[in-house]
Amino acid sequence: MTTTASPDGTPEPRPDDEGGGAPAEPTGQHADTDGDTPPPPADPAPPAPQPPAGGGDRPDESFEVLVSDVLGVDPEASRRKKLRWLFVKAAVGLLGVLGAVLVAYLMIKPSTIRENDTNTGIDAAKTPFTVSVRPEEGEPPTWAMVLDRELTADEARKLTTGDPGSAFSYLRELGGRPLVYASVMEHAPERYERNTRDGGLELTDAFKMTVLSTRSSAVVIDGWKTTGITCHKSTTQTVVAMPPQGGATYQGIRLHLPPRAEEPVLTDDAAGQGESYFGTHYIEVGGGQPSGGLRVEAIAPRGQACEWGIKVHYNDSYQKGEWLQLKDAKGKPLRIRTESVPADLRQKWVFASVAWTPCHKDPEGPLCELA
Repeated sequence: MTTTASPDGTPEPRPDDEGGGAPAEPTGQHADTDGDTPPPPADPAPPAPQPPAGGGDRPDESFEVLVSDVLGVDPEASRRKKLRWLFVKAAVGLLGVLGAVLVAYLMIKPSTIRENDTNTGIDAAKTPFTVSVRPEEGEPPTWAMVLDRELTADEARKLTTGDPGSAFSYLRELGGRPLVYASVMEHAPERYERNTRDGGLELTDAFKMTVLSTRSSAVVIDGWKTTGITCHKSTTQTVVAMPPQGGATYQGIRLHLPPRAEEPVLTDDAAGQGESYFGTHYIEVGGGQPSGGLRVEAIAPRGQACEWGIKVHYNDSYQKGEWLQLKDAKGKPLRIRTESVPADLRQKWVFASVAWTPCHKDPEGPLCELA
């Protein structure tokens, strides 16, 4: 761009022939009196740097301030003083933890004693044991079935012509009650009577006695008494017997009603057979052994049916020992029924290695003396 003079002498801008160019510099209205062009204004000062968040201190200084607040120390205090305070605070905290641990440790024994005393009281308050009795199940190797009536001709025919292996179950269907031949006591002392007064083998109303306990400490049963024995004449009219062909021994105990001296006695085929059971043995339950039991051979007088109860003596871990009357599931005194075979039977059938023998018709027949 070039300039041209206006009529009043002021230069005016005029575009160059090419249509471009730089704008004209300011005119003399900004010039000094001497006509010199004034210097360009100075650049503005750069803004002052903004302090970082946290007051402008260094990062470690911010941490020191935080630590000072936590420790309760003047932030202007020396680093050494702050370290001392930190050590003191840590030591106090550690001592507090150790003190709490020590108190808890010292309280363990009293607390354990109180807990054990509570558990002991609860355990001692429990019933020491419960007892249940039930007849033997299944068909024993030798047996005698008693009925309160005579077999009809048809029933006798079915019995004697049928399979001998089914005789037991057939007689049960007819209402028979099973008895078992008592163990043969070959190793019993001479003072113990092994046979009945008439020399025949004894029949027993055997049952299993189970003892249960929920106590955490041991309970020991070390004595036995029969109680409340009442007997009456047996109502049996018929007996069907399968007597043993040799000696048979069962593990358990035996007693007569009323008991003989030292009964119940051990029936096991081992040392001590025929000796007083509770003289050398006991039943232990509780303390991790929740159950125990015995097979019992109870023998009623000839021709009698008896009912009776049991008292047992026990000792426990709480220095308590006493006689206890056994009760049934309903809380009533336990009553056990035991019967024997009458001498004046109307029918007596015997079966063994020979065919069925009607001993009521042929008293001298094979094995008739064993029934």
